[in-house]
Amino acid sequence: MNISRRTFLKNSTLALAGTTLLAREGFAFKSKELIGVQLYSIRDDMKKDPLGTLKQLASMGYKHVEHANYVDRKFYGYGAKEFKKILDDLGLKMPSGHTVMSKDHWDDTKKDFTDKWKYTVEDAATLGQQFVISPSMSETVRRNYDELLRFMELFNKSGELCKKSGMKFGYHNHDFEFSEKLNNLTLYDIILKNTDPKLVMQQLDIGNMVNGGGEAMEVLKRYPGRFESMHVKDEIKSESKEHGTYESTVLGTGLINVKEVIDWGRKSGGTIHFIIEQESYQGKTPLECVREDLKVMKKWGYIS
Repeated sequence: MNISRRTFLKNSTLALAGTTLLAREGFAFKSKELIGVQLYSIRDDMKKDPLGTLKQLASMGYKHVEHANYVDRKFYGYGAKEFKKILDDLGLKMPSGHTVMSKDHWDDTKKDFTDKWKYTVEDAATLGQQFVISPSMSETVRRNYDELLRFMELFNKSGELCKKSGMKFGYHNHDFEFSEKLNNLTLYDIILKNTDPKLVMQQLDIGNMVNGGGEAMEVLKRYPGRFESMHVKDEIKSESKEHGTYESTVLGTGLINVKEVIDWGRKSGGTIHFIIEQESYQGKTPLECVREDLKVMKKWGYIS
């Protein structure tokens, strides 16, 4: 019997949704607070030796990681099932990950997502993710107000797709969302006002926003309950200017009152995922930095 590719994908998606939803009956991420580390923090180590690097993270006491590498249906060179086994064997979970969603992932003639984006969601579900997060937005969709609104419709549609597998779609900010405006609104305000909180979560990067003039406490208070995940990051003035006027540093040593921000997120922001990220190191190794960051979080009462 010949089965069309479209029918096969549809049936596969339905089957995946059913098994994933059953598996999530006992899924711990739904209501449990957790600490994780964004693997971009140790990107060079992950590129050279992903297995050895993950082992070091586990030995530090990390129990959750967030990926920043998904290419040709592989996470750091491994297929979804294989990577899940690697994580399981190390006692690690991956409740969220970063993969950029672009307007090219939508086929307007079919009024449906492309296979490439459907596979992205499918592989995220295989890993047991709760959030499928897009960490950027191209200039082509953020220079025109109507174009941006159409892209927000795709965010909501991606949320609907993720919901079928028991997940939520999400967006992660950088700095331009706070420095750029359309119709006298910051891009971040447009994003928050035009996405359905039931379908689209926000991962607030409290460090990135500083370079765009954003202030985490102000945003948290303006949009209570909207930030289920947070990139926990501190910032200092940058000498190199590689990442802008400010660059990230070890938690508690920079200009952001990180503990106040994450405590507010925990209390009123709806935050349950606290994901450590550090991109600049001031002479230390990346692994040394994420070890120190975890110790600081534990001292503040956040348990991994």
